[in-house]
Amino acid sequence: MKPRLGFVVQRYGPEVNGGAELLCRQVAERLAPRYDVEVLTTCAVDYSTWRNEYPPGTQELNGVAIRRFPVDRERNPRFFYRLSVVTYAQQKKKGIPGFLRERLEERWMRAQGPYSSGLLRHLRQRQDDYQALIFFTYLYCTTYYGLPIASSKALLVPTAHDEPPIYLGLFEKIFTAPRGILYNTFEERDFVQGLFANQAIPSDVAGLGIEAPSHIDDTTFRMKFGLEGPYLLYLGRIEESKGCDELIRWFLSWRNRIQTKLKLALVGRSIMPLPQDPGLVVTGFVSDEEKWSAIAGAFAIVVPSPYESLSLTLLEGWACGKPALVNGRCAVLKAHCLRSQAGLFYEIEEEFLGGLEYLLNNPESVQRMGANGRAYVQANYTWDRVLPKYEQALAWVEPPDSSGTHA
Repeated sequence: MKPRLGFVVQRYGPEVNGGAELLCRQVAERLAPRYDVEVLTTCAVDYSTWRNEYPPGTQELNGVAIRRFPVDRERNPRFFYRLSVVTYAQQKKKGIPGFLRERLEERWMRAQGPYSSGLLRHLRQRQDDYQALIFFTYLYCTTYYGLPIASSKALLVPTAHDEPPIYLGLFEKIFTAPRGILYNTFEERDFVQGLFANQAIPSDVAGLGIEAPSHIDDTTFRMKFGLEGPYLLYLGRIEESKGCDELIRWFLSWRNRIQTKLKLALVGRSIMPLPQDPGLVVTGFVSDEEKWSAIAGAFAIVVPSPYESLSLTLLEGWACGKPALVNGRCAVLKAHCLRSQAGLFYEIEEEFLGGLEYLLNNPESVQRMGANGRAYVQANYTWDRVLPKYEQALAWVEPPDSSGTHA
């Protein structure tokens, strides 16, 4: 009988557009042939509302069993934004009684969601059904409330980066409670250990694997969205926290000033207002085939987010031999570029425009960076390297003794 693994994540499915959620799905599907894998998740698709859209209960996707639980209540985005402003501000204030700070942070966590009493009840009652429970992403209620329930069996894939929430006091227990932690990059591990002094917890840098299709038709995306000339590609959620507002403003100002034909293709779900401009091509959600076609046909990949723990988009672009232009205020993205010699990084508008113009005017450098990126991914981000690290981490979880309890 195959050992049973539980994967705990806030949302799960082919329609879910999120890096941590995709990582969870990829690992679960690749471990399924050797383990009895079950995903414990909510009925939500959209993280901005946590509205229950999937039916509750069990189903199967690509050989993985999925057990879905309803979210108790939807997120109120406006209230959560206001509460976040207050909660982050209190971190900088002195003299606030500890119990008031904790109460505010707990209220913030509940408002953020997704809180599912059914999922938490399942963890309390059925945790011994699993050899290990792997929690993806430190940030949400599924991990914050779920991991302490089953800490003796818990492994954490935090996907953490330098962002306001991680400095809240309530997260200390999440980074000190699991039996082991699997980080995506060395920079993520250094950041977390520096913040929480949790070096005593077993850990490894696992990352993820990139598998570009052996043949990609780079015309599919162009034909569907009417693209004739060169385009810069952004792939992911289109929102302010991902640096998209800054990217769009800088790009359009530059494009309209020099009258270039280069366009910016934004591929993903938008949760921010977008200007109507011929320089923008906004596609919404696309299929996996169209995504790879978009990457293959792009002039370069842009990653404007200041908050990344790895960046799947960046690695997929490099797997296709595309150079990158990334936000250098993100330590992980900057380190990727320095190690690979496959991309340029910026912190201010002038550096962004300088990098863009350099890529446009130096085709030999573009070709060299693309080759460097492909080699970097092949050397560091293959599933043959990643999956053994997940399997080795299972040894960190204490096996039950003869009485069925943990030592």
